[in-house]
Amino acid sequence: MGKSVILHLVFGVLGVLGVSLVNAEDPYLFFTWTVTYGTRSILGVPQQVILINNQFPGPRLDVVTNNNIILNLINKLDQPFLLTWNGVKQRKNSWQDGVLGTNCPIPPNSNYTYKFQAKDQIGSYNYFPSTLMHRAAGGFGGLNIIHRSVIPIPYANPAGDFTLLVGDWFKTNHKTLQQSLDAGNPLPFPDGVLINGQTHSTFSGDRGKTYMFRISNVGLSTSLNFRIQGHKMKLVEVEGSHVIQNLYDSLDIHVGQSITILVTLDQPAKDYYIVASTRFTETVLTATGVLHYTNSNAPVSGPIPAAPVNQFDWSMEQARTYRWNLTSNAARPNPQGSFHYGQITPTKTFVLANSASSINGKLRYAVNGVSYINPDTPLKLADHFGIPGVFSTNSISAVPSGRAATVATSVMPTSLHDFIEVVFQNNENTMQAWHLDGYDFWVVGFGSGQWSPDSRKSYNLVDALTRHTTQVYPNSWTAILVSLDNQGMWNMRSTLWDRQYLGQQFYLRVWNPVRSLANEYDIPSNVLLCGKAVGRHP
Repeated sequence: MGKSVILHLVFGVLGVLGVSLVNAEDPYLFFTWTVTYGTRSILGVPQQVILINNQFPGPRLDVVTNNNIILNLINKLDQPFLLTWNGVKQRKNSWQDGVLGTNCPIPPNSNYTYKFQAKDQIGSYNYFPSTLMHRAAGGFGGLNIIHRSVIPIPYANPAGDFTLLVGDWFKTNHKTLQQSLDAGNPLPFPDGVLINGQTHSTFSGDRGKTYMFRISNVGLSTSLNFRIQGHKMKLVEVEGSHVIQNLYDSLDIHVGQSITILVTLDQPAKDYYIVASTRFTETVLTATGVLHYTNSNAPVSGPIPAAPVNQFDWSMEQARTYRWNLTSNAARPNPQGSFHYGQITPTKTFVLANSASSINGKLRYAVNGVSYINPDTPLKLADHFGIPGVFSTNSISAVPSGRAATVATSVMPTSLHDFIEVVFQNNENTMQAWHLDGYDFWVVGFGSGQWSPDSRKSYNLVDALTRHTTQVYPNSWTAILVSLDNQGMWNMRSTLWDRQYLGQQFYLRVWNPVRSLANEYDIPSNVLLCGKAVGRHP
């Protein structure tokens, strides 16, 4: 065969491969969102809320696994603003996490374009403002990552898909709430509960068909119980993990958590209550919606179905029934249980105790005696540019200190590929919930009283659920295992927003001293610079 023929064949093959590679790139989705104030009568009285593209709640973001999201956010508020993508791992990309430790807030009348990928994830998530007390005014919305068609899911495709954003709500303006917290006052009891920004919502379906409900607790401070009159709920997914498909009459959903259920419309054709009510509160607040059968001619009737009578013990026992589906595919075709987390010895153990303290005569919340304060320079930028004096990795201990609470910009040092055990120790008589950006983690144990090394005997080391937010019951502990495979600066925080705002958070620095694109992306070319990073060149 002649040399020219061979060259033509080689170039032809390379051309086909080049086209294939271009066509194989994951799709890009482009959005422009404008954030403004607006007036809505949420609980019967007009109040200022935060709108995105004039919507309250904000637009639902529906993407497919591995889609690339290019989202231009225009801030028309009178305060700096950021959105964070709750549960999106931001693989190698804490630059786009949207919290004050990683990003400069977007100034008023300015914009920032987020660029991130829904990499190797499926499930029900949400987004919300991470700045100040903006979350108390809105700005939140659903974020659903749909599986790729080539990856099977462990249930039949539902006839419909509903996103329900449930949460407590305050009539008080978010700036007034912030001023009250700044003055050292605790957050008051909420005024109501909302489902999708309303006290009444309707969801319609055909009798005999099965529907998906994606439910997120986007509130500020209160655990909720969710139930549907006369219907069983099949739990199928929790924050990106397929689970053993148990049936429930009601489900506790704690602040920051998301679940996905399937509901079959198998009852007589009429309307049924959908209920979300506060848990573990002396006064119970309730929001109701309607599950409407399309051929119904009877409105909702009868008493609203009651929440469980039992409290914390019941809820903890329910949490223990959440189990990982070891044989189901995740966002990739390998089974979820192919990573045998229970056979790995942790490299470090952190015991994190939350507390309410008085510092300089004002209420602050702390972790291991340290109440976090935001510096004027994001930690990620200080780390990247080598700016001294912004944070210290010696500011917080790995176990409770027993000392009087202090304030600091607290960062916990870890190394890339550490496998860590974290124990959340709650010595207060209040419900707690914790979230870690950039990761999901195995929730291996719940227990009452004080955690000790002997508590490990009760861990579930076989099929514990992975998720990004876990509850911690009063005077109890929760243990998690985390594989630190995502380099960056990651926020670990209370999801109770007043506690986060007043210091119950810190950052996990997952570090490798050798800079490599295999471990972490470069600083974005459009990065916003503030504080001591002003004038630096990306």
